[in-house]
Amino acid sequence: MSANSRLTIAAHAVAWIGLYQRQGHAVATSEQIATSANTNPVVIRRLLGELRRAGLVESRRGAGAGWALARDLESITLLDVHDAVEPGPLFALHRSTPDQGCVIGYGIQPALRGIYDGIEENLRRELAGVTLEDVLREVLAAPR
Repeated sequence: MSANSRLTIAAHAVAWIGLYQRQGHAVATSEQIATSANTNPVVIRRLLGELRRAGLVESRRGAGAGWALARDLESITLLDVHDAVEPGPLFALHRSTPDQGCVIGYGIQPALRGIYDGIEENLRRELAGVTLEDVLREVLAAPR
């Protein structure tokens, strides 16, 4: 099972747009962001669409088309980005009900649900404490 990079790519896109706007540009294109993230512009457009629905970015059409922040980086947390691109629980239980006649099949979901809920609560608290301004600051401070 591979790790999901949607949060990472979405945070990359938001931080990139924020820095680009600080450099005096009104909008960024999905192609520009995709080059930085080394991915396909379609991937970026899909993620930006989800971020737009969450009110974190906005799109502009016509001449000068592209993407801009809808809020300041200081007011966007990693939790905001996560919730925009990763709806639903962090961990899923079985797709079908396990054998309720088996001691493990009967008890596994309640046991794991409590553990997973605690992990998710901690993750959400950590993500809520980090703004995209914090992320950009870390990026810019990193040695090259």
